[in-house]
Amino acid sequence: MSYTSLSGRTAVVTGAASGMGAATAGLLAEQGASVALLARREDRLEELAAGIGAKGGRALAVPADVTDQQSVDAAAALVGDALGRVDLVVAAAGVMLPNPVDDGRIDEWSRMIDTNLTGVLRTVRAFTGDLVASAAGGGPADLVTVSSIASHVSFPNYAVYSATKAALTHLAASLRSEFGPRDVRVTNVEPGLTDTELGHHIDNPALGLDGQLGAMFDAIGPISSEDVADLIAFAASRPRHVNLRQLVVLPTRQA
Repeated sequence: MSYTSLSGRTAVVTGAASGMGAATAGLLAEQGASVALLARREDRLEELAAGIGAKGGRALAVPADVTDQQSVDAAAALVGDALGRVDLVVAAAGVMLPNPVDDGRIDEWSRMIDTNLTGVLRTVRAFTGDLVASAAGGGPADLVTVSSIASHVSFPNYAVYSATKAALTHLAASLRSEFGPRDVRVTNVEPGLTDTELGHHIDNPALGLDGQLGAMFDAIGPISSEDVADLIAFAASRPRHVNLRQLVVLPTRQA
């Protein structure tokens, strides 16, 4: 698909080192946006930025950790100096660490909450000024949050992950009530079963790619990160008075 209205925009994508974040950053750049790539893994960001540049796009690798406000604020300052005012923020950083609640994995709970929920808040804090100013100047301004179908569909062993995504979905709805009157659009995207590297982070073999998750992939067939990126680009390319507020994207075979 071609989304020519994205040309000339300035975007920030968190979680850009892999998966949906990387795919979204690549597509936005392909459509003519200047894209700041935010994630912890600098080598992956540099590789993605080089690939975008080789295709004629403009991308800036900005190592940042969304669990650290100082890191996010420093990234925002760097982006502003290099690319100017941001008018599109895609909060795609996330982590999925399923385990039974009675395992008591406080380390995993804290990591998911700090990344999936508070990490988005830190990102919003750093870039709200740019989004509001862009909208006030008559241009488009978009905040896109990447939640999950798990926000309202229960899966065994995913209680805490699902809770973080449910909170994110509700956060997006609340932010829309604050930002919408100022012409900043808020779009929440809830992907279903998607082929990303998140499954490789699961340390419980019974639940990972050799267990429950892998069985779901075999039975259903996942969508790709590029499918989600296409939906994000579509939403952000609508006329500025049109807000696609809530988007759920699933593999056809997923109920």
